[in-house]
Amino acid sequence: MFQSLRSAGFLSTSLLIALSIATPVNAESDFVNVYSARKEALIKPLLDKFSDQTGITVNLITGKADALLKRLQVEGSASPADIFLTVDAGRLQRAKDANVLQPIQNSVLEQTIPANLRDKDNQWFGLSQRARTIFFAKDKVKPSELSTYEDLASDKWKGRLCIRSSDNIYNQSLVASMIEANGAQATETWAKGLVANFAKPPAGGDTDQLRAAAAGVCDVTLANTYYFGRLANSQKAADQAIVEKLGVFWPNQQDRGVHMNVSGAGVTKSARNKDNAMKLLEFLVSHDSQEWYAQVNNEYPVVPGTGVSATLTQFGDFKADTVKLSKLGENNRAAVELMDRAGWK
Repeated sequence: MFQSLRSAGFLSTSLLIALSIATPVNAESDFVNVYSARKEALIKPLLDKFSDQTGITVNLITGKADALLKRLQVEGSASPADIFLTVDAGRLQRAKDANVLQPIQNSVLEQTIPANLRDKDNQWFGLSQRARTIFFAKDKVKPSELSTYEDLASDKWKGRLCIRSSDNIYNQSLVASMIEANGAQATETWAKGLVANFAKPPAGGDTDQLRAAAAGVCDVTLANTYYFGRLANSQKAADQAIVEKLGVFWPNQQDRGVHMNVSGAGVTKSARNKDNAMKLLEFLVSHDSQEWYAQVNNEYPVVPGTGVSATLTQFGDFKADTVKLSKLGENNRAAVELMDRAGWK
């Protein structure tokens, strides 16, 4: 019941319109069309289960987040997409600001997903969580030396920090959360101190930062927890060696808590299969789906009370920041401008 329509680039508008027209009007109960910035392997099994349980075929197009958002904008009301699924609250807010999503009233979503993990106007909803936390080289750093994100800008970490570039949405959202907590001026001062502590120019993804810390290039880094979870579950000796060398530290436990973000989705403004779209979103926050996210993707559930994987359990318990994630998108521009002024390349 699952149809995958992969795309490395743009499909022509005429082809997309054809896809929409190919879905008969009287067959609304049989289809839902999804644009997903998540890799197929991280969403397809759940969509298969949804189709098996409901008889509703899921037509899936996967691609890069920014490219899919641009596609939705170009297509406008002709878009066949019913759901836009992407990662990071910053990107979800961009979709809202681009006017490609619509507010929906759904009691299941509103009662199941905590208010801080969904848009205040119900245009997008968090589906899974990830923590962006501190990882440290166990032979170079004692946990007692670590405390907060703010402390990473102190002189004791000079030349000891690896981090991704400022054009990475995960770092932008972290900075946006700090603007919300500490104000723009204090956050800019912090960012300048952070830049002064870089062990190397920012390059590569989260996994590259973890490898660099394990290799002795730096002593501390920031990464989303699921990247470390993938290494922990890997059968490769090299990946296991990285895990053995690094420790997980949860910052800001005495105040606001560790920075959290989400993958999430919204119903598009052009949705022709709105009822099916809402059914799919309800399915994605069901107990079984939330457990699957936790077990397979090593992400934290958005639904309170859902169990997590054994891998995540090994990372320990933590206090999570409960800032409303829509603020991350609202503060994104200020965060990017601030990072630029701080010299964060």
